[in-house]
Amino acid sequence: MSGTSPALAAAREADASAASAVKAYQAAGELEDARERYTELVGRHQRRAARIAYHYLRDSAEADEAVQDAFVKAYQHLASFREELPFDVWFTRILINGCLDRIKARTRRERWLVPMAGPRRSSGATTDSAPADRDMTDRVAASGQSPEQALLGRERRQQIATALAKLPERQRSVFVLSHVEGRTSREVSALTGLNESTVRVHLFRAIRKLRALLANDAVVTAPGELKGKRRVTS
Repeated sequence: MSGTSPALAAAREADASAASAVKAYQAAGELEDARERYTELVGRHQRRAARIAYHYLRDSAEADEAVQDAFVKAYQHLASFREELPFDVWFTRILINGCLDRIKARTRRERWLVPMAGPRRSSGATTDSAPADRDMTDRVAASGQSPEQALLGRERRQQIATALAKLPERQRSVFVLSHVEGRTSREVSALTGLNESTVRVHLFRAIRKLRALLANDAVVTAPGELKGKRRVTS
């Protein structure tokens, strides 16, 4: 694919090699070797997959389950994987479809079931604040930020995440893949099944709606956030 960086091209070549080896082991009935080689793919894509799943589901535990389910499904259906399609694109499509299925199932449950009595635990929260506090302290120490800077950064991310959750599913999908994952319009098209012009329209509408949602926010977004250009993350 034109515009692909050398690092990404090398990573995709390694993915293709590992996927081909797993398929060969599966076909030969050497399942232990297949699973061992598949761990290479899991290791390379697990963190990115967890980030994508959390942006969709907004719940750490459910995101972890979605990622595990996606890896299992990808392993079971690896025989259908075509080497001309990058593994990360093929796998991410499986992950996104799984997350959307979970969102639909959650919506049906919330529509028909009466919530349990008692305070509802917020997404990603812990019942004991001490582990969360320790985790925050560790991140601040590792980043070299002051507690004030870390707090402001966390508040900004939370406010953007809250606004992002209010977007329609397709707009959220396109925004996450474009701005968070740094995907090109062509890659987002391959992942979502939308044509490139539709991807650009959804991205424009998502950015416009996010700006409106954040317009009256007390926390000022950092320069470069929610700009019209795609933000590529390393």
